[in-house]
Amino acid sequence: MQHKVQVALLSLSGALAWADTPPEPERRVYVTQRATQAPVLDGRLDDPAWQAVAWSGDFVQREPTEGKPPTQQTQFKVLYDDDAIYFAFQAFDDPGQLSNLLARRDRFPGDWIEINIDSYADRRTGFSFTLSLSGTRGDEFISNDGDRWDGNWDPIWSGATHVDEQGWTAEARIPLSQLRFSSAPEQTWGLQVQRLIFKQNERSTWQTIPKAASGWVSRFGELRGIQGVKPKRRLELLPYAVAKADKAQAAGNPFRDGTASSLTGGLDGKFGVSSSLTTDLTVNPDFGQVEADPSEVNLTAFETFFQERRPFFVEGSDIFDLPLAPAITGGHFTSDRLFYSRRIGGRPPYSPSLEDHEYADQPQNTSILGAAKLSGKTPGGLSVGVLESLTSRESAPTFRGGRYDRESVAPLINNFVGRLQQDYRAGDTQVGLMFTALHRSDDLEPRAYLTRQAYAGGFDFSHYLGDRDYRLEGNLLASTVRGDARAITDVQTSSARYFQRPDNTSADLDPTRTDLGGHAGSLRLTRTVNNSGFRFQTGAAWRSPGFEINDLGFMRRADELNQFGWAAYQWRNPFSIFRRLQINANEWFDWDFSGQLLRKAVNTNGHAMFLNNYRVGGGVTWQAESISNTELRGGPSSRWPGVLFYDTYVGTDERKRLSGVVGFDGRHGDESSESLRRYWTEATYRPTNALTFAVSPSYALSRRTLQYIDTRAFEGDPRYVFGRLDQRTLALTVRADLSLTPNLTVQYYGAPFVSSGRYDELKRITDPRARAFTDRYANYAPGQLSASAAGIGFDENRDGVTDYSIDAPNFDVREFNSTLVVRWEYRPGSQLYVVWSQARSDDLVRQGSHDLGQGLRDVFRASARDVFLIKLSRWLSL
Repeated sequence: MQHKVQVALLSLSGALAWADTPPEPERRVYVTQRATQAPVLDGRLDDPAWQAVAWSGDFVQREPTEGKPPTQQTQFKVLYDDDAIYFAFQAFDDPGQLSNLLARRDRFPGDWIEINIDSYADRRTGFSFTLSLSGTRGDEFISNDGDRWDGNWDPIWSGATHVDEQGWTAEARIPLSQLRFSSAPEQTWGLQVQRLIFKQNERSTWQTIPKAASGWVSRFGELRGIQGVKPKRRLELLPYAVAKADKAQAAGNPFRDGTASSLTGGLDGKFGVSSSLTTDLTVNPDFGQVEADPSEVNLTAFETFFQERRPFFVEGSDIFDLPLAPAITGGHFTSDRLFYSRRIGGRPPYSPSLEDHEYADQPQNTSILGAAKLSGKTPGGLSVGVLESLTSRESAPTFRGGRYDRESVAPLINNFVGRLQQDYRAGDTQVGLMFTALHRSDDLEPRAYLTRQAYAGGFDFSHYLGDRDYRLEGNLLASTVRGDARAITDVQTSSARYFQRPDNTSADLDPTRTDLGGHAGSLRLTRTVNNSGFRFQTGAAWRSPGFEINDLGFMRRADELNQFGWAAYQWRNPFSIFRRLQINANEWFDWDFSGQLLRKAVNTNGHAMFLNNYRVGGGVTWQAESISNTELRGGPSSRWPGVLFYDTYVGTDERKRLSGVVGFDGRHGDESSESLRRYWTEATYRPTNALTFAVSPSYALSRRTLQYIDTRAFEGDPRYVFGRLDQRTLALTVRADLSLTPNLTVQYYGAPFVSSGRYDELKRITDPRARAFTDRYANYAPGQLSASAAGIGFDENRDGVTDYSIDAPNFDVREFNSTLVVRWEYRPGSQLYVVWSQARSDDLVRQGSHDLGQGLRDVFRASARDVFLIKLSRWLSL
């Protein structure tokens, strides 16, 4: 999707180095006609149907140099009938210099032609269809006027290509059922056509859109002449069957003693409620071919944000996406969002408590009984999104003392998400509302640990100022959660807020309350265009102490106010040795609601691409001495030394058969408080046009003087136990893609991961906000510590009796996840999947060995869990 990312950046930034940018180009028009007979799609342009319409061409270069004539011209024709719209292309070139690369769908390999259609005619959303010379198809849903490209939208369409003495030709057929448009007797649609000449890394467009202009879809040319077509109220069904074999063995575990098999089925469907609204539904969905999340060792108090990969939730997800503060600067708060679809069907909240030689067959996720999604956009500019899902009760079989039993681990849950967005001023102003609701059944014991209801919602807006030179955006949100006192106490004491902190003046812990509410919001001003090349964004965000959305959304920290700023100077046209160049600066300030300044930081970074398409970049961030409300996990706030972060990378031309990038990043804390060095590389090798190998190894060395281990009590006072952590991590990702045809592909993904952590110099926090770093803690003397296989005992008063103890903190994490997928689209929309996934883990050794080579050998010796799947689906259009 790299070429779409470039378009989004250029459209959003709209920044040029040249002050003499030409005036707004004239909007081009193509007038099509109805086909008396549909052309035959063979990639050749000798079908008589094409004689009814004229060619349009005169493309203009967009990359690398805006406004110049392209090195090779392109022309196209358009026809339509009651069922589809047809495109014909002549891409002039030397046939001996074409790039005929094969890849799986949505990879956009080699030379390609792309069609963008704004059939809504709303100047904000569009449908993109890309056809490579090899026949590989790519498709994306465009939203936010080109700011977002959703590659998980997979419509049913077809195309063919042919090489001739003038270059190459192509034909495409896009069924009208795959587009959304009004019922007007005569249609005027937005149209853009792009071409990539691979050998030049050159992009040209039919409709000129200046790089200095904000927006993409709003500046399309026009497609006219479509008359008498009616929107299709389509009904598409995708029934599927899945045969599964799960093979796993573990000594003594009765649930891992061989192979279990099953045969299941399900149904996906689409129904056109109206010309502009579509209902998607899924019954007993299967996500067996979805790639595993990357391995990690998370030693923080906060969960990791993972991208959604499940097709039902990814497709059309743009309308349900409401980030709390999507700042260009980045930052921990930019992942917060009102709806996080990974909550639906996630891991059960409970697992059985087990002793030695006790076992449980813990479900990996809660089953989604069914889900439905209504989405679309009306001719009046109203975007609608409604999602409803139901996840089942879950229980885990257990084996204790020679007896089998079952234990409840997840209740029945109903999830609802509603979203409305209205366009004004031809899309230059947008106002939206969003609401989420979660209801858990009360039949799970102990039910007091979970909230019963969770509601959140609010409004957002986006407004262009002047001639789209500035954009003002913001949102205002509120939330409430309800449940038993224990459940609400858990919410108050969670890592998102830590109401129990002894020095917390923002909020008080109330163990009797049965509900919790709060508010949040953000305001951002962005300079979207300036001919001098200068852009900026400034803004602020907040989340009150009681704001809570983690039942159906994602948020790391409440009780925080953030101010952020970003500025950039960009050269988007080639000059000197550069193809393009950008220099950025960022700043951040964070406070809590008591007015305490928590963090201040500044950053500068730069990124360049040279005329030979090599690239280089890097940056430096300085974070001054900070205050943390979370490092002591519910203890008082603490002072932390300043930290210098740095990173750099160098990459080669990605078009070469062998290409890659190498990088280095790290950090250094004041007063030798911490250090990190991480080395990484990514290499891609393409021995043939159909086969690609990619490997991404990384190696990290880190040391932190104060790493939290646990909290214990001694003589009525808490003891915050920390240690010096020496950690080493080796990670590797291997991918292989073989495209036998555009519709038959084989993909392999493998990811071994080894991380080892060793603690020494154990200490307790004595004065967490002392001015001098070494005055904030006291080391335990060797005579105060006693180690055993079970853990470490502490004799703080040296009376020969263990006062408190902790589990052994050292760790060795060894994991391997792999997936092999054969995908065959045996007819349009109908697919056969053959999947083999394997997972290995070996985390029984907790000694912090630091022998990563041995760790890799051990993980491949560990017992494997193999899952084999055969999935057959059949697309039916009724």
